[in-house]
Amino acid sequence: METVALSVLLLPFLSALVTLLFLRKQGNIASLLSVATAGGILALSLFLIFAGQGETFSWSVTWIQLAGWELEFGFLIDAPARLLLFVVSFVGFLIHIFSLGYMADDEAKARYFGGLSIFMFSMLGITLADNLIMIFVFWELVGFSSYLLIAHYFSTEEAAKASRKAFIVNRIGDFGFLIGIVLTYWIFGTVSLAELGAEVNFRPHLVTTFLCLALACGFIGKSAQFPLHVWLPDAMAGPTPVSALIHAATMVAAGIYLLLRIEFLFTPEALALLALLGAAMGLYAGFCALVQRDIKKILAYSTLSQLGYMAAAFGLGMPGIALFHLMTHAFFKALMFLGSGSVIHACHHEQDIFKYGGLRKRMPITAYTFLIGVLAISGVCFLSGYFSKDAILLGAYNLNLPVFIVLYAGAILTALYMFRLYFITFEGEPRSKYAKQAKENSPLMTGPLIVLAALSVIGGYHALFPVEIVGALIEDIRRVAQMDNHLWMIILGTLAWVGGALAAIKLYGTVEQDDPLASKAPAFFALCRSKLFFDEIYGLYVKRIQDPFARFLEVMELLFISGLMVRGSAGVAGLFALVAKAFYVGKIHAYALWFILGTLGFLAYAVGFIGG
Repeated sequence: METVALSVLLLPFLSALVTLLFLRKQGNIASLLSVATAGGILALSLFLIFAGQGETFSWSVTWIQLAGWELEFGFLIDAPARLLLFVVSFVGFLIHIFSLGYMADDEAKARYFGGLSIFMFSMLGITLADNLIMIFVFWELVGFSSYLLIAHYFSTEEAAKASRKAFIVNRIGDFGFLIGIVLTYWIFGTVSLAELGAEVNFRPHLVTTFLCLALACGFIGKSAQFPLHVWLPDAMAGPTPVSALIHAATMVAAGIYLLLRIEFLFTPEALALLALLGAAMGLYAGFCALVQRDIKKILAYSTLSQLGYMAAAFGLGMPGIALFHLMTHAFFKALMFLGSGSVIHACHHEQDIFKYGGLRKRMPITAYTFLIGVLAISGVCFLSGYFSKDAILLGAYNLNLPVFIVLYAGAILTALYMFRLYFITFEGEPRSKYAKQAKENSPLMTGPLIVLAALSVIGGYHALFPVEIVGALIEDIRRVAQMDNHLWMIILGTLAWVGGALAAIKLYGTVEQDDPLASKAPAFFALCRSKLFFDEIYGLYVKRIQDPFARFLEVMELLFISGLMVRGSAGVAGLFALVAKAFYVGKIHAYALWFILGTLGFLAYAVGFIGG
C-alpha cells in the first residue's frame, strides 16, 4: 500500500520535473505527459481506495531527527482521505482532458501543464499527509503552484496583480496556521493526527479556543473566508481550467478538509463562530455575485458562498455533511467553470455576460450541461445539490435557527444569480459579433462537461457510490435523516429555488447591454458592487499603516543594524587595527619595551588584586 501511495504522490512531481528540465519548448508532448500522469494518478488512487476495504491505513518513516525530536513523513488513508482522493484524482483528470482543448493554441502550454502537475502533487500531499507539519509543507506548495497558474498570462497586469494578491493574502492565513501548529506541538508534544486524537481524548481540557482559531486561519486563507476572501475573485485572471481545478473543486476545498482532519481540536465556542462566519459568507458572496458582469467572477463568488455553507455545516457539528457538500460542489462547480471556459473559448475570450446571448442554439451541449449545474447548485429536487445543501439547511433549522435564516436567504440568492447567469448567457439574442459566431467546442471540451453533468445529477445519491468512497459521510447523513421537519425543508427548499428562478426570469428575461437591476434599484446595486469596500479598506491599511511602518523599519535597519551594529562594529575593529598597527614598527627593541611594560602592568594589577 505504501508503494502505491508513494507512486500516487510522486507521479505528478516527476511529470513536472521532466517538463521543467526537458519539455519547456515541447508543449504538445508536455501536455500529453501531464494528462497521462493524471490518468495514472486516477487509476492508482482507485486502487488505493478499494484495496484497503475501507479500513484505515497508516505508514510513516522518520524524515528529520534533531536532538531527540523527530519529524515523520507518512500517510494516513482513512474515510475522509479516500473521498478527497477520489474527488481530486477524478475531477483533476477531467480538467486535464478539458485543458487539452482549451489550451491547444497557447504558446506556453508546457509551463501550464507543468504547473498543473505541481499542483496535483501538492494537493495529493495534503490529502495523504498524516501530520500537521507535512500538511503545512504541501499547503505552501499548493499556494506556490496556484501562484504559478494564476499568473500564467503574466504579461497582463491583471494576472500579475491577482497572483501576487492571492499569494500574499494566503501568507497571512498560513502564518496563523503555523502559529497553531507550534502551539499544538507545545501543548500536546506531537503533530501526528492519530496521536493528537488520542491525546485530546485523554486530555480534552488542554484544547483552547485560541488554538482552534489559530489553526482555522489556514482554512480562512485557503478557502477565502472572512476576512481573507478578497483574493479569490481576482484569481479568475488565470486560465479557466485552473479556476475549475483550484478555485472550485480542490484547493479551496482543502481548507474544509483541514477542518475535518482536526475536528477533535475544536471547542464549542470556536465551532459556533465558524458557523456564524460561514453563514454570513454564504449571504455576502451571493449579493456580490448578483451584480457581476464577468462570468468567472460570478462563479468565484458562488464558490465563496458554497464554502460558507460547508463552514456552517462544520460549525454546527456536521462534518460529514460538510464533506458531502464538498463532493457534490466539486462536481457541479467544476462543471460550470468548465462550461464557462467553453463559452469563453468559443467567444474569443470575451468574459462579459452581457456580450453573450443566444448561445443555447449555437452551443447546445455546453448550454444544457451548464443548466444542469445551475439546477444542482440551486437545490432543485433530486439533483446532487438538493441532497447536500438541503441537509445543511435541515441541520441548521433544527440546531441553530439564526444560522438557518441567513443560509436560507443565501439559498434564494443562489438561485437568483445562477439563473441570471444562465438566462443572460444562453437565452435571448446574441449581443456581440463573438456570440453570433460562436459554435460548439471539440469533444475534448464537451466530453468532460457531459461526465460532470451526470455526476451533478447522481452525485447526491450516496448509496450509488461504493462505501469505500462515501464512508466518511454515512454517519452524519443518517443523523440528519433522523431530524424533524423534513417535509418543511422540502417545501422551503423548493420555494427558495422557484422564487429565485422566477425573480431571475422577471428581471433578466429580456436583457440588452446593461444590467436592469442597475436602473431598477440603483442604491442596492451600488451597495452590492462595493462589496462592502473590503478591497478599499485593505488598500487604505496598506497605504496609511503598513507602508509607513515598513519605511520606519527600513530606516531603523539602516541606522542601527546595518549602520551601528554592522558598519559600527566593523569601524571599531578597523580603528583598533589602525592603532595596533602603529605599534608594529619592525624594531626588536620597541617590541621588548612593550613586553616589559605589559609585564609590569600585569604585575601591578596582580599585586593590587591580592592586596585588595
